[in-house]
Amino acid sequence: MASTNTQRVPLRERRPSVGAPLVDIQGGVAPAGVSRPKHKRTLTGFGPGEIKNVEASIPEPQRKAWLEHQTSGFKDKDGFETEVVRHVETTLARSMYNCDEQAAYSACSLAFRDRLILEWNRTQQRQTFADSKRVYYLSLEFLMGRALDNAMLNIGQKDVAKAGLAELGFRIEDVIEQEHDAALGNGGLGRLAACFLDSLASLNYPAWGYGLRYRYGIFKQEIIDGYQVEVPDYWLDFNPWEFPRHDVTVDIQFYGHVTKRTDDNGKTIATWDGGEIVKAVAYDVPIPGYATPSTNNLRLWSSKAASGEFDFQKFNSGDYENSVADQQRAETISAVLYPNDNLDRGKELRLKQQYFWVAASLYDIVRRFKKSKRAWKEFPEQVAIQLNDTHPTLAVVELQRILVDLEGLDWDEAWGIVTNTFGYTNHTVLPEALEKWSVPLFQHLLPRHLQLIYDINLFFLQTVERKFPKDRDMLGRVSIIEEAQPKMVRMAHLAIVGSHKVNGVAELHSDLIKTTIFKDFVEVFGPDKFTNVTNGITPRRWLHQANPRLSELISSKTGSQNFLKDLTELAKIEHYKDDPDFRKEWAEIKYANKVRLAKYIKKTTGVDVNPSALFDVQVKRIHEYKRQQMNIFGVIHRYLTLKSLSPEERKKFQPKVSIFGGKAAPGYWMAKQIIHLINAVGAVVNNDKEIGDLLKVIFLEDYNVSKAEMIIPASDLSEHISTAGTEASGTSNMKFVLNGGLIIGTCDGANIEITREIGEQNIFLFGNLAEDVEDIRHNHTYGSHTVDPDLVKVFEAIEKGTFGEPNDFMGMISAVRDHGDFYLVSDDFHSYIETQELVDKAYRDQEGWITKSIESVARMGFFSSDRCINEYAEGIWNIEPLPIKDQ
Repeated sequence: MASTNTQRVPLRERRPSVGAPLVDIQGGVAPAGVSRPKHKRTLTGFGPGEIKNVEASIPEPQRKAWLEHQTSGFKDKDGFETEVVRHVETTLARSMYNCDEQAAYSACSLAFRDRLILEWNRTQQRQTFADSKRVYYLSLEFLMGRALDNAMLNIGQKDVAKAGLAELGFRIEDVIEQEHDAALGNGGLGRLAACFLDSLASLNYPAWGYGLRYRYGIFKQEIIDGYQVEVPDYWLDFNPWEFPRHDVTVDIQFYGHVTKRTDDNGKTIATWDGGEIVKAVAYDVPIPGYATPSTNNLRLWSSKAASGEFDFQKFNSGDYENSVADQQRAETISAVLYPNDNLDRGKELRLKQQYFWVAASLYDIVRRFKKSKRAWKEFPEQVAIQLNDTHPTLAVVELQRILVDLEGLDWDEAWGIVTNTFGYTNHTVLPEALEKWSVPLFQHLLPRHLQLIYDINLFFLQTVERKFPKDRDMLGRVSIIEEAQPKMVRMAHLAIVGSHKVNGVAELHSDLIKTTIFKDFVEVFGPDKFTNVTNGITPRRWLHQANPRLSELISSKTGSQNFLKDLTELAKIEHYKDDPDFRKEWAEIKYANKVRLAKYIKKTTGVDVNPSALFDVQVKRIHEYKRQQMNIFGVIHRYLTLKSLSPEERKKFQPKVSIFGGKAAPGYWMAKQIIHLINAVGAVVNNDKEIGDLLKVIFLEDYNVSKAEMIIPASDLSEHISTAGTEASGTSNMKFVLNGGLIIGTCDGANIEITREIGEQNIFLFGNLAEDVEDIRHNHTYGSHTVDPDLVKVFEAIEKGTFGEPNDFMGMISAVRDHGDFYLVSDDFHSYIETQELVDKAYRDQEGWITKSIESVARMGFFSSDRCINEYAEGIWNIEPLPIKDQ
């Protein structure tokens, strides 16, 4: 529960530290009636009216002095160099003699940060003055990537920085390399959120992101003896891109009990008392827009003990370990992205993490609204909150609690405000991926929220019963509470009931959620509540920053860099697809990107790869539905085929480098087995002198955004081979095509829309269709299930010990052979192998391949995150951009 300066909060007894011995101190240890002082939150910022009053009260001489000495960021190379040298000598306390690349990165970042702060402050003031509707994007992940390069490009001063750093003795590439990726996400969910923040700022929408400031990210992946090993990701050693807001704190309550009483008007008042308080501290990250001064804010919350870092009483009584126990326990909340929830304590920590983040964020949002002195009914007209997947769903219940328990609104009025405020983006059609939490866990951790969930469910089920009086089964299917042992809270159902719009992220995905997992809700609410917004990516990072030479070539033909703001302008380059000079430079850029990746592979793995070979890439989160296991089985099949050929026959074979990357969740045993098999196959294949350069298998450890920026431009072929109907959209497929790579993929997610845009001749599709998947699975279970003959040979090679201890990989084989092959690896394997042969044939015709590559890029204009954000703004949030001329 959030404490405020205006509201008296009853003193709560904090829970003692877990396992802490109770120290019985006899006699008074403090003056009578004095307890430990409570932190008082500082109110930051002003409302529009308050700013005008404050401005008017400043005497003219003061105003003149301020304006005369106002800071302005650097404008040219000399100004940039002055700023860098100043930061080296004063901020870092170094000199010309001991300024290394790390120090140069720090000083360069601080120089750009100073410029960003000025625009950031002006943007926030402009948005406050305008007092228009804001959107708040709640995501548990934000995979931002490196900030310095992005800031240079968005501000439009990369050339200035390059020249200035060169004069000071540094290569800009080496300086940029010093930055550690912000470890705030894992996969596509977090990268989508980052693209959306970039687009919101670039399009001048008033918007804030809200997330958690993970001290150790998800983990840093190391590959040791072929196995994934998780170690902490110390990314916060030096982070110039965040601003601690120690005055912006919120007290968050857990555990305790609820008491209810009836007031004089007969209204029931619920009070949540007792339990434990953890303090949320805000850290702000500026998000610059491209070619605009708009700089939005990403606010991340860090957890601290409400009692402070150190308990002197425990320390002085000899209990040294537990003197810091409260702080350590509090800090675990924001320590790691997705704590392993294989254990009950992990489940509690994950739910605690989710509530901590949404409660702090909503307190902040509500505080900002209350400054405007508007009536509560206007809340949805001023505030749009987007739930990125089910992780922030508790925000729905928390807003209802704030409105009913703290602000005293009637239940029905409050619920109307809640449902008009939230939008929910669904990212999965896999029922097992939809979050559920046990009722006993809720009762223990968030007792008041469980009561409210039951109230919301009762209210909802009564409307369903009135609409479908004869369908008793419908009530059980749509209920927020699942009648299981123990009972479970279905978070996706709560998100749907608590939102005014639900969107999928690709056309197929949006159709599937309406016809499968959420079919009943379409009947209850009608089809208008459900919509589609196909995902997109920001061309600023995924073309201009990741592939600068290609970006320059495109701008030379389109006449400007306007395509970075309007991606449909890419269509102009199709006129040059037959131009010999254009084609030659196009091919040279791809080859140079492959050389760069080959050097990185050599440096990190010790394996030599030939840049002229076909680079076949699958980099993404490791998961059975994404079918990295099918890819590596295909690689084994290719290896066995090569081994069966004579040296003469091998010469006709297309050389290939199969590149993998991605992390497996710490508790996901099968995904870790897949990583082990990839590395075991690589260890054999890469050292087989008979095969040589004809086949190499590479696993790049610790895949992240900055590695993606190097891998994606070097790809000839990328694999997006999920079982049809399981991948919601995918965004890496868009990034690969935008960089001139082709796709091998199933008819799944956004692959379908990419095919429609770029043409069937420019994509390699295979496998069963989504509408057939359920029937095939049914036949596996109740009919006959025969493993594909080519796959049988692959399994035999593994079981023979060709790639090491066979027992290490039996789980993967058994899943296909003995346990129903849920992800249809065997069913799609023959089609996959045949399609790979078509890829080989197409790649041998290099002229034809270049044509496919150019046509694909030219037709990717639809897949911009700018288009996405405009669709959200119009169809879900009902917000307008804030014109810059209104400064």
